Amino acid sequence: MTSTQINVLTPREGLRLQSGPGRDLIFKLTGEDTGGAFDYFIVEVAPYGGPPLHVHHKQEETIHVLKGKFKVRIGDEIFYLNEGDFAYLPSKVPHAFLNLTNEGAEIIVVYTPGGGHKFFAELGPLMHNGSPDKKVVAQLFEKYDMTLLGPPLSQD
Repeated sequence: MTSTQINVLTPREGLRLQSGPGRDLIFKLTGEDTGGAFDYFIVEVAPYGGPPLHVHHKQEETIHVLKGKFKVRIGDEIFYLNEGDFAYLPSKVPHAFLNLTNEGAEIIVVYTPGGGHKFFAELGPLMHNGSPDKKVVAQLFEKYDMTLLGPPLSQD
């Protein structure tokens, strides 16, 4: 079921959350806006930043590069994405991405079903000091039907 609510935003408007130092997320739509159907958000990724290797057990994910160059792992394969490139990260397939530039980069992410903003609302405060308790972070991943599998990708 989707919402009939109209949502028109300027480039910087939306629900702004953090998933770590230098990684801001701007949710243009959350699962609450779409009746649980999907989330649509922009991720501002710090130079050489990206999430650790993880898997979503229920959520499908897409990424579309707006700015920068990314190394993306999907399953056991590595891909290199440039501005305009797109990738689909199916549920149940381990994945991670890394900004390969020394400047901030941006991607559009879509999750389906929606509701991912709840995870990031809880993750952000854990990440503020830069070295969170790994067990607590892993438990948060599990709470939202994900599993933390390993470290972030390396540049090489």
